[in-house]
Amino acid sequence: MADRPAWSDFTPGEKARVAALTARMAKRGLAGPGVDISDLKRRVERIENEARRRKQTGKQS
Repeated sequence: MADRPAWSDFTPGEKARVAALTARMAKRGLAGPGVDISDLKRRVERIENEARRRKQTGKQS
């Protein structure tokens, strides 16, 4: 995805949420290749969309 927001575009809370979700994805990944992590990916994508929307409207948190 080319228009992914930069790490600096996230608020501290969003950074923490993305880090926690990434850790959960890694933990599930250790369980094997057949484990579904699509729900966690969707949650990260929602956070990215919030940051992208905020950047486009020019709002600063």
